[in-house]
Amino acid sequence: MNNPALNQYERDLDQVAANYTPQSPISWLQRSAAVYPDRLAVVHGERRFTWMETFTRCRQLASALSQRGIGRGDTVAVIATNIPAFYEGLFGIAAAGAVINPINIRLDAEAIAFILDHGEAKVVMTDTEFAPTVREALAKCSVKPLVIDIADVDAPCHDRLGDIEYEEFIAAGDPEFPWTLPASEWDALALCYTSGTTGNPKGVVYHHRGAYLNAVGCGLAWNMNHHPVYLWTLPMFHCCGWTFPWTIAALGGTNVCLRRVAAKNIYDAIADHKVTHFCGAPIVLNFIVNAAADEKQPLPHTVEVMTAGAAPPAAVLKATEKAGFRITHTYGLTETYGPAVFNAPQDDWQGLDEDAYAEKLIRQGVRYHVLEDLDVLDPDTMQPVPRDGETMGEIMFKGNVVMRGYLKNKKATEEAFSGGYFHSGDLAVMHADGYLQIKDRSKDIIISGGENISSIEVEETLYKHPDILEAAVVARPDDKWGETPCAFVTLKADAGAVTEEDVIAYCRDKLARFKAPKTIVFTELPKTATGKIQKFKLRAQSEAMGSL
Repeated sequence: MNNPALNQYERDLDQVAANYTPQSPISWLQRSAAVYPDRLAVVHGERRFTWMETFTRCRQLASALSQRGIGRGDTVAVIATNIPAFYEGLFGIAAAGAVINPINIRLDAEAIAFILDHGEAKVVMTDTEFAPTVREALAKCSVKPLVIDIADVDAPCHDRLGDIEYEEFIAAGDPEFPWTLPASEWDALALCYTSGTTGNPKGVVYHHRGAYLNAVGCGLAWNMNHHPVYLWTLPMFHCCGWTFPWTIAALGGTNVCLRRVAAKNIYDAIADHKVTHFCGAPIVLNFIVNAAADEKQPLPHTVEVMTAGAAPPAAVLKATEKAGFRITHTYGLTETYGPAVFNAPQDDWQGLDEDAYAEKLIRQGVRYHVLEDLDVLDPDTMQPVPRDGETMGEIMFKGNVVMRGYLKNKKATEEAFSGGYFHSGDLAVMHADGYLQIKDRSKDIIISGGENISSIEVEETLYKHPDILEAAVVARPDDKWGETPCAFVTLKADAGAVTEEDVIAYCRDKLARFKAPKTIVFTELPKTATGKIQKFKLRAQSEAMGSL
């Protein structure tokens, strides 16, 4: 009998197996294997795998994990460079119902041990290159996971920690293992830890729906066609490779693995494999355009580059585009599956001069197609800031491509989601055209004599100096002003004699005097595995200098 309280669209039109399947990005691997079985999927040195071969190997991985009792809700950690086993793990682990936990290869043993314990890892797949650190981590942690060694031929270290090697492990798996999608698209797919620069890292939980949608969003934002040739310069451990492992599977593309990210390796891969796309932090762009002549090769075509970061300096963007690379600037966080904001180009930008065009490009931009809401809000009132390009507020997100939350950290989750938005902690302005532009992390704003100074604005100026390769600006204690800008600078290899006074004078000529750095330190900048400058280390160094 019909329920009169239901409207006509709610009666007899139910969700059933024929009209509903939970969304999961692992479904695209099965599709590409069916549609493009013989098309090249993965390249790693001399090794080649088609989409059907990749699908079969992932089924074997899922089967072998299931045989060991690994299933829904179990954590499988992966510590590896960008190699086929890692790529396969991003599909096969989920097909077993488990959750992949990609771990930053540059973490020390103590941090890795914390992550293994906090995530309750049942299995660790570890590249033998990192055996010394992982061995120490395993000795420190409480969990006793199954250890699977990945003995890649190019690994500089071949120490074995476990009882079985990856190829042996998957060889025992069933190549016809049923390819099973999650029971719910809200099921956990991945556990990605934040950098933990102010204490223990937080475990960010991804669900299948969010990963599915953001992988689509990345393809749309980058205007990717079918069959891209994607070079893995971005670590797969970073936000699951910004969800691009699944994007490339959806488009039937080719994944070119790269164990060592260096300018020569990138140029060689472009020449050898006709690479069409790669991702990287601004520092990657910087060393590409500043590579030595014997490291470069002519580009066979325009190469698309997606970069993400607080703000790639305009000078770096200009130089990169001149070299034949076309930039798509994006922004996101671990909590948003990687990039969820992009700099959507407008037709009228083509008429701008180089400098004006570059200034447009450094804006983070607008929301992805798959992100429901993005704004710059006053964190106290939760109201939008004026669209004047000057008033700062906090960038906030809302939608399906925001994490489920932080594992075992209800307080942090509630704080991050307070007011109905995800609070990014990044400070930005909103321009009249609706494009946001980051000005700083909240902790990186320098307050000097009561005036706010954006470290990014000062860095932009430093990057325009003809002899400066890299720059980062943090606060230094000052007895008179409270804080003043302290710049850490790396000079180009062919730089002349540049002094602290030269750089300060250069900045004073281009900035309001109070914004110019009062301290210049010439040094190599510390970076994360993804090329981000580790400002927390520079802040500690600056504080250790004492007050001016």
